[in-house]
Amino acid sequence: MNEVLSWIEVIVVAFVIAFLIRGFIFEPITVNGDSMIPTLHNGDDLIVFKLPYRFSPPKYGDIIVFKYPSDPRYHYIKRVIGLPGDSIEIKDGEVYVNGKKLIEPYINEKTLMDFKLDKVPDDTVFVLGDNRNWSRDSRYPDVGPVPFKNIIGKATIRIWPLNKFGLLR
Repeated sequence: MNEVLSWIEVIVVAFVIAFLIRGFIFEPITVNGDSMIPTLHNGDDLIVFKLPYRFSPPKYGDIIVFKYPSDPRYHYIKRVIGLPGDSIEIKDGEVYVNGKKLIEPYINEKTLMDFKLDKVPDDTVFVLGDNRNWSRDSRYPDVGPVPFKNIIGKATIRIWPLNKFGLLR
């Protein structure tokens, strides 16, 4: 009987540790959709680290996973383009942050849709998909600037497919 109780204790402790790790440190996710091509593809498996944004806000270029503001049951993955206080403009296929043109080697094609935001609100980030013309992102009212509280974490490591295993940049 002692051995059975010992096994139950070990299993319970393992579940508690797994729950804490997944809840507070990292979480595996699978990319669903093509909005981040060429950086990420449908079916890619990633590790999302949750700790970085508990201590500091996102940075330019970070790939984040966040709760879709219009329905938090869904998660989106996009790249941070603007931080609080930034002005964002998309014109003639180019993205400008605070009047400075972004150099974006990670996109496939120029952005077709013009857009202007005078100021990214406090405690939010402006995000775009790398596949700009096929991405639902901060340009759309149902997404908009993403509140910090909706950010789940930073997509850091691709674990599948194995031939693309490694850190995301």
